[in-house]
Amino acid sequence: MNPAALQGLDVLSTAVMLLDRSRSVQHINPAAENLFQVSKNTMLGHALDTIFVDWAPLAAAIDFADRNNSSYTQHDLSFVVNGASGGHKLQLSSTVTPFEGETTSGFLVEFNPLQQPLRIAREERLLDQSQANRELIRNLAHEIKNPLGALRGAAQLLERELERPELHEYTQVIMNEADRLQSLMDRLLTPHRLPQPTALNIHEVTERVRSLILAEYPGIDLQRDYDASLPTLVADREQLIQAVLNIARNAAQAMQGRGMLSMRTRAARRVTLAKKLHPLAISLQIVDNGPGIPEQIRDRVFFPLVSGREGGTGLGLTLAQTFVNQHQGVIEVESQPGHTVFTLLLPLRDAASSAAVPAGTTRH
Repeated sequence: MNPAALQGLDVLSTAVMLLDRSRSVQHINPAAENLFQVSKNTMLGHALDTIFVDWAPLAAAIDFADRNNSSYTQHDLSFVVNGASGGHKLQLSSTVTPFEGETTSGFLVEFNPLQQPLRIAREERLLDQSQANRELIRNLAHEIKNPLGALRGAAQLLERELERPELHEYTQVIMNEADRLQSLMDRLLTPHRLPQPTALNIHEVTERVRSLILAEYPGIDLQRDYDASLPTLVADREQLIQAVLNIARNAAQAMQGRGMLSMRTRAARRVTLAKKLHPLAISLQIVDNGPGIPEQIRDRVFFPLVSGREGGTGLGLTLAQTFVNQHQGVIEVESQPGHTVFTLLLPLRDAASSAAVPAGTTRH
């Protein structure tokens, strides 16, 4: 492409990237630098697989456009840029157009952030679906609890009538399994307790979780990256501790007790959650370098009884999402092998009074 054409791309407000036939970056405009939060010099000459953590969907779009020699738009792509602060994920659509120049050929790729209404609609759909699943499981739990009690009571009576002590082993198995199922039912019903809000600092929650995880998994390297200026949050302390603990424990179990886990807190401004705009929210990211969430359950990871771990109950993330939803917040997840991020967004009720707190960050 001639210099005049490149100058024309540079004045566009849309993020544009030029690739050669080998999928290496030949040019990016200032809008793309801003979008991906990297400089042009960092990207020029580099192949896409060295720039993006997971570029397979974009590669598929480029291959399709190349085979058909026509423009192709791929919607709802997820991008994580290597080296980007905090592994920030971008939800974009991209349009790939092949081009033939006098001396070179390649692809022009245009990137557009997903429209806010689309993101909100997806969020609402997931919340409705999650609520329906929780109600189903709650009703099922109620139906199971009564026969469980009768089963355990019958086993106790039977044990008293048995004259041979060695047969007590079998009644104990019945009672122990009934107790285990009773505990599972209690956990399914727990989220329906209303929050008991108090004023607290989000780092009280993260530090409590940190101490519990390190005691349970001493082989975990747990790092902290805190914004010390975050304002006070009005929330249920125990519910938030349980939500964060469930996510962190899942990560530690996925890494089999050995790996890196980090907790990162930041302020998020002008956050829209379920159609409501919040001037200020707290963002808590829990990041691990484990194997990632299996692709086949990635879209259902918050559903009850869905687990990617053998022997898992699939309740930890369901409870975490329920507790965060009760605080009008959301949990977002991004996962690929070696990099999984759970982001908790908790809106602040009195953002205006806390906006003047000076910024500051603490790293450990």
